[in-house]
Amino acid sequence: MEEAPVPADLDALELDALSNPVRRRVFDHVASQSAPVRRDEVAEAVGISRTLAAYHLDRLAEAGLLSTSYARPEGRGGPGAGRPAKQYAPARDEVSVTIPPRDYGLLAEILADGVAAADSPALHQALVTASERRGRATEDLGTDLLATLSACGYEPERTEHGDIEMRNCPFHRIAQRETALVCGMNHAFLRGVLTARDDAPDRAELTPGPDRCCVVIHPD
Repeated sequence: MEEAPVPADLDALELDALSNPVRRRVFDHVASQSAPVRRDEVAEAVGISRTLAAYHLDRLAEAGLLSTSYARPEGRGGPGAGRPAKQYAPARDEVSVTIPPRDYGLLAEILADGVAAADSPALHQALVTASERRGRATEDLGTDLLATLSACGYEPERTEHGDIEMRNCPFHRIAQRETALVCGMNHAFLRGVLTARDDAPDRAELTPGPDRCCVVIHPD
C-alpha cells in the first residue's frame, strides 16, 4: 500500500533534507539496501534512537528522496501479527538539484528523439562507438570495477552466482522514451569499462530485467 506521491518540484526541500549530516547518513544507508527498511533497522545501523530515525526518514520522504510503504515483517501474518510497519526505500523517480536550475535531461530527450527519428544505422553505430570509447576513458577511475561503476552512477551488487547487477539505471528517464537506443549505448559503455580494465568485454550481457539495469556483468 503506497502512500500518495509527493510533488516533483522539490529543489529547496531536497537541499534542506540532505544538509543535516545525520540525515545524510540515514539516506545513504537506505539507498545502499536492496529492499525496503524499517526505522529500527536504520536506527541500529546509524547509531541513533528509533524516534530520531523515524523523524529523519519522514523528512527524507517529504522531500521526495524516499518512498514509503507498509508491510508486516517477513514470516508474520494473520490474526495477532500486529499492524504493518512503515518501511522506506529510495524514491524511484530521478532526483537532481542544481542552482540555478538546468535541464540536461530535456536536451538528452531531444537528442535521443532526433536520433530515433533519423533511423540512420550509421548514426546509431556512431553513438555505440562513442559510448564504448567513453567507457574506456574510465580507466582513470582506477581498477576496482565496483567502485568505478558506482562513480559512474550505477548501484552495483554482486549476486550469489558472482554476477554484477546494477540496481538502478542512470539513464532511466531517457531509456523510458528510447529504450533500444539507450540500452544499446549503455551496453557499449559497460563493454568499454571492462575493456579499460583488461577484462573481457563480453562479460557484459544485454539482458533486461525488472527493477535493475538492462546489463548484467558475468564473472570472469
